[in-house]
Amino acid sequence: MSTFGIVMFLLIGGMAFWMLFFLLGFILPYWLTLGLFEQLRPKRIFEDEVKS
Repeated sequence: MSTFGIVMFLLIGGMAFWMLFFLLGFILPYWLTLGLFEQLRPKRIFEDEVKS
C-alpha cells in the first residue's frame, strides 16, 4: 500500500508540473500579448456620444 501512495504522489506531482509548464510556456505569453495590444489600442473618449 505504501508503493501505491508513492506512485499516486508522483503521478499528481507530475501532472501539476506539466500543467505549470504549459501555463508558463503558452498561457502567460498569450495573456501578456493580449494585455500589450489592449494598452497600445487608441482609446475612444467620445464613443458613447450620439452623432446628430
